[in-house]
Amino acid sequence: MSSLEGRGLSCTRGYATLFRDVSFRVGAGEWVAVRGPNGSGKTTLLRCAAGLSRANAGEVTRDGALLYSGHLPGIKDDLTTEENLAGSLALQGVVAHGPSITEALARAGLGKRRHLAARRLSAGQRRRIGLARLMLDPAPVWILDEPLTALDDEGQALFTELLSRHLDRGGLALLATHHDLAPPPARELRIGA
Repeated sequence: MSSLEGRGLSCTRGYATLFRDVSFRVGAGEWVAVRGPNGSGKTTLLRCAAGLSRANAGEVTRDGALLYSGHLPGIKDDLTTEENLAGSLALQGVVAHGPSITEALARAGLGKRRHLAARRLSAGQRRRIGLARLMLDPAPVWILDEPLTALDDEGQALFTELLSRHLDRGGLALLATHHDLAPPPARELRIGA
């Protein structure tokens, strides 16, 4: 069973305390919404949970492979849509064959743009590469920072569907989001003033 837990996390940047003594637990089939005002440390908390940044105090434990997606889409402008998706999966050790990549991109609304350089995509289309990645990466632990940014209503609905399926399969998610999603979060974790 997958799990993600943070205990007593505190983080400062320079002289500013972003958050202090934050704890959370996310179990299989659950997602937790991280909420707070801009600059309150949501991204930093997610990076600590993913092991990409170090908290000043506290500990994070995780059981299960991790898929992390930051608030920027994390794609290379010179690579095609298809190459970006294949590359991000390969970095995770996920082997995806041409037909599965083609199908995921089509489902994400990028079928006709799979051979375009990413620099020619809109912000929402760039985000849709991430939706295709969610379809193909089997990692049970999702840590996602504002996954709905730049997505239109159709893209947001697809994300909601992918999240629901992930949870139904026993996956879990820790998401920083300002949006209300279905299914509703198991808990909200509020940080900052």
